[in-house]
Amino acid sequence: MAKHSAHEGSVGIVAPQRFHATGEFALQCGESLDGFELVYETYGQLNAARSNAVLICHALSGNHHAAGYHAEDDAKPGWWDACIGPGKAVDTNRFFVVSPNNLGGCDGSTGPATLNPATGEVFGPAFPTVTVRDWVRSQAALADHLGIERFAAVVGGSLGGMQAMQWAIDEPERVGAAVLIASAAKLSAQNIAFNEIARQAITSDPQFRDGHYRSANANPDMGLGLARMIGHVTYLSDFGMGQKFGRELKSGNVSAARDVEFQVESYLRHQGQSFSQRFDANTYLLMTRALDFFDPAGECGGDLVAALERAQSDFLVLSFSTDWRFSAARSKEIVDALIAAGKNVVSAVIDSAHGHDSFLLPLPRYISVFKAYMDRLAAAAGSAASTEAGSADAP
Repeated sequence: MAKHSAHEGSVGIVAPQRFHATGEFALQCGESLDGFELVYETYGQLNAARSNAVLICHALSGNHHAAGYHAEDDAKPGWWDACIGPGKAVDTNRFFVVSPNNLGGCDGSTGPATLNPATGEVFGPAFPTVTVRDWVRSQAALADHLGIERFAAVVGGSLGGMQAMQWAIDEPERVGAAVLIASAAKLSAQNIAFNEIARQAITSDPQFRDGHYRSANANPDMGLGLARMIGHVTYLSDFGMGQKFGRELKSGNVSAARDVEFQVESYLRHQGQSFSQRFDANTYLLMTRALDFFDPAGECGGDLVAALERAQSDFLVLSFSTDWRFSAARSKEIVDALIAAGKNVVSAVIDSAHGHDSFLLPLPRYISVFKAYMDRLAAAAGSAASTEAGSADAP
């Protein structure tokens, strides 16, 4: 694959692909879809033994475009370009990376913003509830389509880490390692409360129209923008926000109390406005509910150890010192349960001033730990490929 001429070190120009699954797809909620589509991207090359595949699971507002560029003049790369690419933590010289947009997403996969084949109109609020387990099953169908029997690693941050955990539990023979970054085994009551406030901001917007805004050629810009502002504040740390913005003014005079706008206010408004133009409100509701409902221990009487006993993979669990949305204590709960379940686990708490968003950033110690672990997996995948090739050549 050619390098992006203006951005050395990336995977270059990439093109999204589509996987179309036919037949009834039963969802955990009891409803079903008459087939579905997933949009996805791939980076790197699948080796002959098909042993070097890595699945990237995205977080709440993420999508399939995790690395590289869609055009020469793109100003920004994919959302995890800091970690995916040649020589990076997820080294595309060694791994074949698969990055799908979740079922129910709003970047081309079947979801609230796509057409319902039964009606010829967008699903809108009629799109059924999906869960992390549904995402695992749909991604497993994509893996089957690509001829991948087993992933060397399933990797995700935040909500993506929850998917990686569910993969290890539901598809134990198909996961070599599960990488859980800034994640949790279930949301706290405070996290559920933040999600509900965001949902209320959306649904109380008059332009939401009970979820039928698209058919009315409208969009709940204000509500969706407020939801993003609420979420964004929780993804940052107090210290990090102080370092970045302090009490700096963008305009106005505090002494005169006229037309005052702080830099942080301007920043949040920009974040909210840009998000409302690119993200679907019904998808935001769907994704936050999937976050709220995730609780693999719930099926085992609240016993996370029992839930994780089904896993056969190794684990890497990373957290960040200033992340209060998915705190290091929540990752420690996972690590303790994995140890009690007899699993191989590596863990680290990374010092960072950037809160939950740290998992998206090229922080030196974070990248060092992440890359060292993935390099070990790449070496094992290469050894597996060599062994299989040798076996094939043997008389």
